[in-house]
Amino acid sequence: MPRNFAYARVSTIEQNTDNQIQEIEAAGFKIEPHRIATEIISGSMPISRRKEFGRLLDKMERGDVLVVTKLDRLGRDAIDVSTTVSKLEKMGIKVHCLALGGVDLTSSAGKMTMGVINSVAQFERDLLIERTQSGLARARSQGKSLGRPRVLLNQQKQEVIEQLQEGKNIVTIAKNFNVSRQTIMRIRDSIL
Repeated sequence: MPRNFAYARVSTIEQNTDNQIQEIEAAGFKIEPHRIATEIISGSMPISRRKEFGRLLDKMERGDVLVVTKLDRLGRDAIDVSTTVSKLEKMGIKVHCLALGGVDLTSSAGKMTMGVINSVAQFERDLLIERTQSGLARARSQGKSLGRPRVLLNQQKQEVIEQLQEGKNIVTIAKNFNVSRQTIMRIRDSIL
């Protein structure tokens, strides 16, 4: 017989998960207290890094049901939610989301819903990439320098090259210029 589990999350310490638990119970799910995981953690944290969700996952077995009030309880964005639902489905765990009418996200209707959510997520990623590329092009056209700031000035780079050609040790040169060994090695590799 399938066991019911619940995951409730709030973002700040001023909030509590009581309303989510009550909403799950009002929807007809009877969940034993030791099968309820509650967490106070930012929604921006990927679910894979949420300690209480991980503990809950360790308790669950094939055929069990995980109930959440909203999709955003399961991840920081549509991609994270989709990955989580897919992982749970592979484990044989059904996922019920009350905000979506209690649909099981691992069912045919749930998969269609997740497909729509994934499409929206892909659209958001594409828009972000377009905006980023547009911003970079505008910055370049305005003559702004992009990327990490230079660690060494051109004159200092020339001094590094001279010291390398004299056979000085990379570690010693790096210490003299107060930079990493990798910086010196990149300069060395650029002259070879």
